[in-house]
Amino acid sequence: MLVNAQPSTVAILLAAGGGTRFAGAEHKLTALISGRAVWAWSLQHLLEAEFRHVVVVTGAVELNSVFDSSNFETKSAFTIVHNPRWQSGLASSLQSGIDFARNLDAQAVVIGLADQPAVLATAWLSVAASSAPLAVATYNGVRGNPVRLHAELWQLLPQTGDDGARLLFKSHRDLIEEIPCSGSAQDVDTLADLASVQKMFGDKNA
Repeated sequence: MLVNAQPSTVAILLAAGGGTRFAGAEHKLTALISGRAVWAWSLQHLLEAEFRHVVVVTGAVELNSVFDSSNFETKSAFTIVHNPRWQSGLASSLQSGIDFARNLDAQAVVIGLADQPAVLATAWLSVAASSAPLAVATYNGVRGNPVRLHAELWQLLPQTGDDGARLLFKSHRDLIEEIPCSGSAQDVDTLADLASVQKMFGDKNA
């Protein structure tokens, strides 16, 4: 049984990138896995963790029109924040999510990516439950997402560019807790990645 996430923690799902490496006919986030879009799987698993506050940061693809709560098998709510500066890199989208958390006086954020549809609710919950200032999910010993950042570290995050919390992993190694998780942090960056994840889901069209 899943235990609800800590109320002082905000979950951030980043869904703003351009996905330039994906050679499909559509944006990678809207590609289908077992009849559901990549981003929808990612959000479904996050919502199952039942955070009190979930923010989805959009950018390159206007997903607002397809964010319909009836599409998700949960009653959990979420907020959509559009990042008009998404082309400047991941950092600006992360800052959009952090600003949302600051406005709620949150003590921590847990961050994941919308192009990682096999990150499960249990991973979100396990990382959120960490008491370490900096926690990261691991899959078979390899670091992935989500990542937990205590509020005391937010001011150290970059404002521009494509780096996010990765810089903190180099500069604050003594603060890190690795959290072994089930599932996978496989990105859907290319058509080959999509086929790989489709197989994970048992998609007959893979």
